Amino acid sequence: MLGTLFTGLFADKNEVASRPESFAPAKQNLYDFKVQSLEGKEVNLAQYKGKKVIILNTASKCGFTPQYADWEKFYEANKEKVVVLGFPSNDFGGQEPGSEEEIGAFCQKNYGVSFPMFSKVVTKGDGQAPLYKWLTTKELNGWNDKVPTWNFCKYVVNEKGELTHFFASKVKPDSPEFLQAIK
Repeated sequence: MLGTLFTGLFADKNEVASRPESFAPAKQNLYDFKVQSLEGKEVNLAQYKGKKVIILNTASKCGFTPQYADWEKFYEANKEKVVVLGFPSNDFGGQEPGSEEEIGAFCQKNYGVSFPMFSKVVTKGDGQAPLYKWLTTKELNGWNDKVPTWNFCKYVVNEKGELTHFFASKVKPDSPEFLQAIK
């Protein structure tokens, strides 16, 4: 845990990566995955075909936790074309220790989160969730190998289910590089 905390403290939280013009064909896309909602229901991510998707690894006890408000505001303003999906994770500094029920109550009470939230996942290393394996494995997504460096990293998926961008923790929905990515 200390190694993870140490790594996270010095990771570049402004990092941005975008899909190069030339990249290998992806073996999978977002629509190949089914995940569990906070309420324990299976959700087929194919339901988001035709929309851009922002995937966040979230935590309730992090310095970046106030981003919930930023992403909720963004989601409300853009939900006809863009969906935000939150995946709680306890991977960085043990900053998401709660149960699914506690996470849901926290997000709603403190930030009015209405965007879809899912069961807690492992975003890197042993036990990595299949969705995060796809997001972080170049051979599966065609170009990206960037794992989350801390809480509130973002992955952008286009309307075809293809991964197009990675943004580190400090990048917010009003950041110029993010706005350019979702045009």
